[in-house]
Amino acid sequence: MFNGKMEEMMKWFTTSGGFLTVRDGDRINTMTVAWGFIGYLWNKPCFVTLVRPQRHTQRLLENADSFTVSVPFGTMREELRICGTKSGADIDKGASVSFIPAKNVASPVVDGCDAYYECRINYVDRFDGAMIPESVRNAFYADDYHYVYIGEIVEAY
Repeated sequence: MFNGKMEEMMKWFTTSGGFLTVRDGDRINTMTVAWGFIGYLWNKPCFVTLVRPQRHTQRLLENADSFTVSVPFGTMREELRICGTKSGADIDKGASVSFIPAKNVASPVVDGCDAYYECRINYVDRFDGAMIPESVRNAFYADDYHYVYIGEIVEAY
C-alpha cells in the first residue's frame, strides 16, 4: 500500500506542503496543507490531516466521503502558494491546478505531483481547545481549532 517514496513525500509535505483535495457533488476544491501524518489506526493505513473550520475545503468535507493528498517534490511552488492563500469560495482553483480522476475515490488528485494518497474518510472530530496546552493554543490558535480528518488510505502511488 505504501509506496517507496513515503519518506521523501513526508519531507516535502511538511516543508513545502501538499494539496488536500475534496469533491462534494459537482464542487471540487483543493487547499495547501502541511500538517498531518501517515500511520496505522484500526489495522488500516491512514492519512491524518487538519483543516480549520473557516476553510472552504472544510465545508466541502462535511458532505464528502473522501479526500486526496497530492504532494509535489519541490515543484509547483506557485500553485501551492495560490491554493494556500486564496479561498475556493472566491476563486476557481482549477484555473491554477489541473484535477484528474483518482483511481478509487470520488475526490480527484492534482495532476503533476510525485506522490498521491487516496483516502476514505473514517473519522472526523474537532480539537477541544481546553485540551490543547496553553503554549500551543497561544502560538497557533485564535479559537479556530482544527477539524481532524482520519482517512483510510485506499490507494497510494
